[in-house]
Amino acid sequence: MTIKVAVLGAKGRMGQTTLDAIKSALDLELVAAIDLGDSLEMLVSSGAQVVVDFTHPDSVMGNLDFAINHGVNVVVGTTGFNNEKLATVIGWLDSNPGVGALIAPNFGLGAVLMMQFAAQASKYFESVEIIELHHPGKADAPSGTAAHTAELITEARNSVNKEPMPDATSSALDGARGAKVGDVPIHSVRLRGLVAHQEVILGDLGETLTIRHDSIDRTGFMPGVLLGIRKVVSTPGLTFGLEHFLDLK
Repeated sequence: MTIKVAVLGAKGRMGQTTLDAIKSALDLELVAAIDLGDSLEMLVSSGAQVVVDFTHPDSVMGNLDFAINHGVNVVVGTTGFNNEKLATVIGWLDSNPGVGALIAPNFGLGAVLMMQFAAQASKYFESVEIIELHHPGKADAPSGTAAHTAELITEARNSVNKEPMPDATSSALDGARGAKVGDVPIHSVRLRGLVAHQEVILGDLGETLTIRHDSIDRTGFMPGVLLGIRKVVSTPGLTFGLEHFLDLK
């Protein structure tokens, strides 16, 4: 069965790459390419079953409100979600029980594995910090991927009752030790020439372990985006993180 798909943010770099990927998939049909100035009513008139959102943190909530309340499943790559926003999305989904929403901090399969590996490894190391590196056009810092990684690491460390990480810093410029999400410091780099990169550095007596993922080209996100489109139509409610659509047992 062919799935009818619309793309929001169609003129952006991720949007354009997503359009190409959908057009190349035999089981998907692109029915709408929507960008600034276009009406969201196109989601309804086109008969879209799934909409992929690669827009901006300032506009994504309005897009999701419209899509979910019109019965359109959503796959979201736009970042900037906090607990309050997620709770709002859950409320919309509760009122539309047949609709599914995948919100993924990262669609790179390698990035998802990096996050899972880092969380598991963090149980065995005294300390862990994250460095995320992106192009200067990125709107949010830290990245959604880094924040989600830190949340997974904090949860994993709490599950084995790890002691607090040692840090004797008593004097520092604001931001010098990064921004903490959960228990984990995150350091954000914005630099021309980068796409999306992340290092998780774990340390203990006598050794360190670095787990790094590099997105070299935006096409690397497309297998995850297409997986999300195919799965979300049969997964009602909120799914946060692409790892839930992978068999990682």
